[in-house]
Amino acid sequence: MAMTLRLDDGETEALRRQADAEGRSMQDVARRAIREYVARRVRQGHRDAAIDTILRRDAELLRRLAE
Repeated sequence: MAMTLRLDDGETEALRRQADAEGRSMQDVARRAIREYVARRVRQGHRDAAIDTILRRDAELLRRLAE
């Protein structure tokens, strides 16, 4: 699916500099950044869910350890 991404001048210039530094296209750099961002958010969601589970499951133990 195609889409249009509108960047301001500063964002465009930063993306251009990064693409030049990596010897890649601006599109490749932007797509990789999006993939990394999404993957990081998914991992954070899994981490947060695991922490919530531990806090609920081990609430009594954590309370006793804090004493």
